[in-house]
Amino acid sequence: MPMSEIVPSWREHVRVLYDADTIAERVATLGREITRDFAGGEPCFIGILKGSFVFFADLVRAVDLPLSCDFIGISSYGNDTESSGVVQITRDLGASIEGKDVLVVEDIIDTGLTMRYLLDNLATRRPNRIKVCTLLHKPANTRTQVPIDYLGFEIPNAFVVGYGLDYASRYRNLPFIGVYHGPT
Repeated sequence: MPMSEIVPSWREHVRVLYDADTIAERVATLGREITRDFAGGEPCFIGILKGSFVFFADLVRAVDLPLSCDFIGISSYGNDTESSGVVQITRDLGASIEGKDVLVVEDIIDTGLTMRYLLDNLATRRPNRIKVCTLLHKPANTRTQVPIDYLGFEIPNAFVVGYGLDYASRYRNLPFIGVYHGPT
């Protein structure tokens, strides 16, 4: 068996959903769309930690505009495979967003509850406008509608890891997005 076909044991519970090339192509397209829509401005990109950090890094490099970056930490999963619905801010923004055009960058919108909480929270900080970019959306789990202005991929109701997404703090470093089907 060629070395490229050998799957390390820690990856054996993950089936590839989107490979690295497919993700890179989609991120480039999103970057062009965001560049067009925010042309003439200097948007503030807010990455939601921890899951969006890989997507965030690739996306900001795909946008041809002067922009600023900040991060907010939010958790609703803990070490589980389903959102608890209880949102916790684990790290707040480092600067004011008052009067700014804001793009919230998320890894996945599942139930919509976490994003709804965040958008309501950010709105109290009086930005000029807020738009949402998410790498993944799982519409089958939607419990509350949230605006998605830029979408990478719509996915089935499955637990996914890789490209920044994790299960119990593992699998973030996979270069692809895969469905996790291992022990929980």
